[in-house]
Amino acid sequence: MEQIRYKGLHALRLENEYLALTFLPDYACKMASLFKKDTGREFLFQSARDVLTPPPYGAAFSDYDSSGFDEVLPSIDACPYPCGTYLGTPVPDHGEVWALPWEHTVHADGNGLTARVQSPKLPYRFTRELILSGHDIRLHYTLENLSDEPFEFIWTPHCLLNCSPHTVLVLPDNLTEIITVEHSTRTLGPWGTRHPYPRTQTPQGKPVDMSQTRPASDKSCEKFYFTQKNTQGWCAVKHTDNGDTLTYRYDADKVPYLGVWKTQGGYRGDYNIALEPCTGVYDDLYVAHKIRRAAVCAPKDKYEWNFTMTVGQENL
Repeated sequence: MEQIRYKGLHALRLENEYLALTFLPDYACKMASLFKKDTGREFLFQSARDVLTPPPYGAAFSDYDSSGFDEVLPSIDACPYPCGTYLGTPVPDHGEVWALPWEHTVHADGNGLTARVQSPKLPYRFTRELILSGHDIRLHYTLENLSDEPFEFIWTPHCLLNCSPHTVLVLPDNLTEIITVEHSTRTLGPWGTRHPYPRTQTPQGKPVDMSQTRPASDKSCEKFYFTQKNTQGWCAVKHTDNGDTLTYRYDADKVPYLGVWKTQGGYRGDYNIALEPCTGVYDDLYVAHKIRRAAVCAPKDKYEWNFTMTVGQENL
């Protein structure tokens, strides 16, 4: 594990013969870079900012750097906590943990990093253990409920990926219907509109393949969820220009839902996509509670799951 500087911040560089990862301990221990050495591909979206500023608690996500891989918990959208003793407690935009200071420990063998954070307002502690092994980035997550009542939450890896018109989504065949949750989309219609996947039509009747990535000149922005649970526990992106792939594999019983974010020039002019396995839907914890689709951790208990990112050139 090497200590470096990255966009004005202290950083940790973890690498092997295949991959190089960069983490920002002072920016919620986010993964800022995922670099594949043999093809020279940077998988994570990089903003144009030369200097990064760690956000304060409760910051609006759009006011800060949106590159790299942020952990999002316990909600994606800002909302009131939905139940129990903490009913009405404000949950900030993109949750709490992306804008909190984390503690971290470098593993003695230099091949991993454990980071943890505790909410200042809600009764949970969150830990991420990461190990780099070959082409795999293995993450083990633990949410500890510190209270005497159930704790509800949504977690997702907000991992923004570089993309091009050569980038395609590769998903299990049983995922055949989506629901849009993005108000500003011109492609999918109003919030709650359902479409077949991957091929559908815009409200104007134009055919569109939602597994494909359109150019930044499209000026579009989409967020959608699959209405079916992802029971197979995997999803992937493939760059068809050279075959580079990034595959996520995870515990389908603990992380049953799958969302997709795409901004093809439509949000701040950014050009990125994200596969977002989720413990609950749809973005808003209050809504997830009402429709009984939030993850629930029992009193004084732990909710644990595994999430592996595999970089390669798989035949997907």
